[in-house]
Amino acid sequence: MQKSETGTAGSDAGKTNVPSRKGRVGAISLPEVPIEAVKIKEHAVTFDDITSEDEFGRIFDSFKDCQVVLIGDGTHGTSEFYTARATITQRLISHHSFNVVAVEADFPDAEYIDRYVRQRPPPEMRRIPSKEEFEPFRRFPTWMWRNKEVQAFIEWLRNYNASKRGHDERKLTSFFGLDLYSLGASLRAVIDYLEVVNPQLAEKARERYGHIEPWIEEPTAYGLASLHFDMSACEREATQMLKELLEQRLELMSHKYDGEEFHSAEQNAALVADAEAYYRAMFKQDENSWNLRDKHMFSTLKRIIDTKGKDTKVVIWAHNSHCGDARDTSMGWKRGELNIGQLCREHFGQDHVGIIGFGTETGTVAAARNWDGDMVPMKVNPSRNDSFEHLFHLSGLPRAFLDLREGMLDEELRKNLMKVRLERFIGVVYKPATERWSHYSSAKLSRQFDAYVWIENTHHVEDLVEHEPKTPLAFNETYPFGL
Repeated sequence: MQKSETGTAGSDAGKTNVPSRKGRVGAISLPEVPIEAVKIKEHAVTFDDITSEDEFGRIFDSFKDCQVVLIGDGTHGTSEFYTARATITQRLISHHSFNVVAVEADFPDAEYIDRYVRQRPPPEMRRIPSKEEFEPFRRFPTWMWRNKEVQAFIEWLRNYNASKRGHDERKLTSFFGLDLYSLGASLRAVIDYLEVVNPQLAEKARERYGHIEPWIEEPTAYGLASLHFDMSACEREATQMLKELLEQRLELMSHKYDGEEFHSAEQNAALVADAEAYYRAMFKQDENSWNLRDKHMFSTLKRIIDTKGKDTKVVIWAHNSHCGDARDTSMGWKRGELNIGQLCREHFGQDHVGIIGFGTETGTVAAARNWDGDMVPMKVNPSRNDSFEHLFHLSGLPRAFLDLREGMLDEELRKNLMKVRLERFIGVVYKPATERWSHYSSAKLSRQFDAYVWIENTHHVEDLVEHEPKTPLAFNETYPFGL
């Protein structure tokens, strides 16, 4: 890790040897590189090995006092982003007492992983589904979490937790999902839980959820149907089920093992209610389904912290579009959208939240050509000339970290990065031919993020290779990535 340097002298002062794609060969000189690119080269911290906690991970020690650190990514299928994010998280867990990893994934799927990394089997008489009945992260886009990079982090987390077991169980790090697409799995999880602790309430749950159960395999069809039919009974019953669960909180939590198990049921019941509202909103112009989704993510985060205690410190993994403060993007000022990054800053205070973004120039990305399509490794277009990515490309730095916080960066550069430019967002679908309209939005980078990680050339995530676990399984454990 080293501070980048830009040499200037004599008649060449103010110029740089940074390459430009617009340059010509011969007597005509290269066009002047933007001052922002020159200053990025001057002030950025460079690194090589994104797997090294000592070289790369410790760059992020300045975020150690935050309660929440959100680590974004510029795509949902870039290997280097996942690997770097894992290294940062490992550093925050092992050196700075962060004890929750919360990801842009469905809650039941992530809980399956949590049971594995904390060796947290279900309580007596409570059965978790077999792999034949339920396997985590099998919903589109499967590659987003079922990849080698995530698998390696999960194995690290299990081993880390095992090293703490027997000393202080509170230091074990949990793995939670924040998203709301698991309508069917969450509905079944609530009933399965209640069958053990309160069979009468389980029967009532079956009755209440009966209104929405026919739609759980195709929830988008439920949203379409809500345009033509009265679905108020589904909304009412899902909300009432959550209310009844909360009303019996003390009784249900009195069962052995049931502090965490009740939290899981509560979260799944909240998910059913929020998912019902989300799918109804998808097809209505007067409701913003994006906002419902990110509000659900934030309420899930708060519920996790309330359950685990005020000293809880959380690392969030999600896309840049969810992490970077929406108020400083066209998402917020044009479309009226908010996101979990904005909500965290508003609730916890900006000094207690760190937001880290990632970007790349080109390479390959794992994505689908259309929603619900197969994953295809695709070449990423070079960035547009009017984008933040292009400034970092012009800096000539292959890998760089820029702390964007006030007092941590040259003030002229920080203010220049507040000026509106385009920023690229590649999700689970990538359409290179229409990239300007499909994947770019306007932003103010140094207000949107607290730090930015640049990796010039990147590669797509690697498919998960299923194998037997490296560490022994306890009784009643299921390996989430096994054969």
